[in-house]
Order: sequence, then structure tokens, then C-alpha cells
Amino acid sequence: MKTIRVPIPVLPLILAFAPSLALGIPHEGCTCGGKGAKSADSTIAIMADATGPAGTGKTDAPARHSLKGVVVEVMSDRAALLVQHEEVPGVMKAMTMMLKVDEAALASTKKGDAVTGMLVRKTDGWWLEDVKVVAAAN
Repeated sequence: MKTIRVPIPVLPLILAFAPSLALGIPHEGCTCGGKGAKSADSTIAIMADATGPAGTGKTDAPARHSLKGVVVEVMSDRAALLVQHEEVPGVMKAMTMMLKVDEAALASTKKGDAVTGMLVRKTDGWWLEDVKVVAAAN
């Protein structure tokens, strides 16, 4: 049996075709050649991915990862910091990258500061939230 995760808005469309697949009713446009499902191997279980406002508990909140690094440059014109950071296990290797920050972080950091924060991937790029200066530059 195959399990397919689908977003809630797509679920009605899939459910419209599920009976013909499960019952072996002939249909067109499928890899079965229009003959319908014939064995248990081609049975499909559909799991709705219930996230967001229409969901049942999960949220669309982006994953947050602890980050430690040093500010290489304050990029005020881009509302970002260029940070040389340590490896973020399971997410990315150690590197230097531009991270968007809020106005408070932009105002409180300077080149050479050691910082910590929460790395977040948003639709408009990588952000560093909850920025704290742990060792000020000399």
C-alpha cells in the first residue's frame, strides 16, 4: 500500500478518483492503462496534510534552529547581517551568509560581535530571530 500526503485543498479532487482506483473501475489517464486497480499493491491510502488554518493542530510555523556566529558585516540597506556561523546540525554546514533581521537586531549589533539567535527559513529567505550579542567586538 502506498501512502500519499496531500494538502487539504487537493483532497476533494483526489477523493473523487479514489473509488475507481480502489474498486478497479476502468478509467483513463492513469498508469494502470485504464483498467483500474487489480491488486493490493496498487491500493492507495490517502492522508490529508492538515496544517494551517484549516488544520487540526499542526501549524505552518517555520522550523527554528539555534545558531551561533560572528557578525562579519552589518548590512543596514538590506536589513540583514552577514554572519559567519557554526554548523547547524541537520540543516546546514558552517558558512558565512546573509541573514535578515529586525530593526532592533540591526541597531544592537556591530561588526565582530559574537551572536546567538534562532535561524528560520521564511518565504523571503533566511532570518535570524531573537538575536543576542554574547560577546561584543573590541
